[in-house]
Amino acid sequence: MKELLFLVADLFMIFAGFRYGWRFIREHHNYLLGLEWFCVATSGTNFLVWTLLGGPLHGPLYEIAFFFDAFSRGVGITLIAVLGLMRVTHRYVASLPVEIGSFALAVVIGVYLGQFKDEHHLYVGPATFYVVVNALATVFFVYFSWRLWKIRATSAAAFTGVATLAAVVVAWTYNFFPFPDDEYRTGFYIFALTVWGLQELAYFRGYKALHDHNVARGLEPASAAQAVHA
Repeated sequence: MKELLFLVADLFMIFAGFRYGWRFIREHHNYLLGLEWFCVATSGTNFLVWTLLGGPLHGPLYEIAFFFDAFSRGVGITLIAVLGLMRVTHRYVASLPVEIGSFALAVVIGVYLGQFKDEHHLYVGPATFYVVVNALATVFFVYFSWRLWKIRATSAAAFTGVATLAAVVVAWTYNFFPFPDDEYRTGFYIFALTVWGLQELAYFRGYKALHDHNVARGLEPASAAQAVHA
């Protein structure tokens, strides 16, 4: 039963990543969020294939899974997500060098943290890094939820807030406070994959609500030519 729930949770995260990533690009031309959502979905796809094939613990699929994990937890769902959401909170459109630099940084972090694959290493530097960057991003996500509440998008605000809080729980329990589970941590991954999928959905809904509000007030996000460049 746990294995089935794991597959359902992973498929949900994959679906949310590809669907809402594509909608970010197609409907809002937001490549930061769209491509990051694609990265999360691709990570989930690799995780699914690895699980179904019963790949070895330190085989190629494991290496890819660890890279994507570090990519998104370190930079993707933190820095890149914040920059992407700032389009509707601050009318900020990242320049092409900022977009490329953000993903390049995520790749560097993913590759660098690839040396810390042993479980006992993750309780020191890398785990602390993940928790710190998650905490910094959470400050913005709480602000994002407040902005939604302020425009009376209460359901989107509540959804975003709950998804953000659940993601904080995942970040802390990932390495520091693992709850009792089987040797593959199946129960934890069911929870984590579900939360990450809900994050993808919640932030898209919140983004759309703020975008529609801005358009209604004549404050549509700036075009690339009018963007504030970092």
